[in-house]
Amino acid sequence: ARDAGIKAFMTTRIGDVFMLLGIAFLYTATGSLSYDVIFSEETLHALASVDMGFLGLSAAGAIGLLLFIGAVGKSAQWPLHVWLPDAMEGPTPVSAMIHAATMVSAGVYMTIRIFPLFSAGWNGHELTPAMGIIAFIGAFTALFAATIAVAQNDVKGVLAYSTISQLGFMMAAIGIGAYVAAAFHLITHAFFKALLFLGSGSVIHGMEHGLL
Repeated sequence: ARDAGIKAFMTTRIGDVFMLLGIAFLYTATGSLSYDVIFSEETLHALASVDMGFLGLSAAGAIGLLLFIGAVGKSAQWPLHVWLPDAMEGPTPVSAMIHAATMVSAGVYMTIRIFPLFSAGWNGHELTPAMGIIAFIGAFTALFAATIAVAQNDVKGVLAYSTISQLGFMMAAIGIGAYVAAAFHLITHAFFKALLFLGSGSVIHGMEHGLL
């Protein structure tokens, strides 16, 4: 459990470093961290018109991606997903809280909240480069985590990879512009994943005490 805690701390710090860079870049470019200022039409248009010369990203897309990497660490997307299955070392009610309520959901919520940044300049048809990257990471994570879950022997391990996969679906939806669907799935996931973990805890407890 100690090693799992250290692994979770170190992995999420990687994402946090990039998120801090994104916050610094955002403040340097806009002079504010207020949503009212950042999401104004003039600010978004100005950020979208600055070409970063890297992967076709605008300044808005680059800032959005740096912040998104923070969400990748927090919401256990590939390649910073490795901490979440090990975190199952904790008690089952704690696992339910991590997966359903607070921790991993925070990254998805933040990504939904800053959607105007990486969609700045989007015409409603062709995805912006930042949206394409987010959609790819989300879709890849959803597929490969679900595939890993098939080979798990521990019921909590199956649910852990299921969480990674479901969060991938949410990120993929955000990447293609369906942020309403992502928010809806975020809410439904909170309910069914909490119930799955509490149910699995009941089964594990019953197995340990010879009730089954």
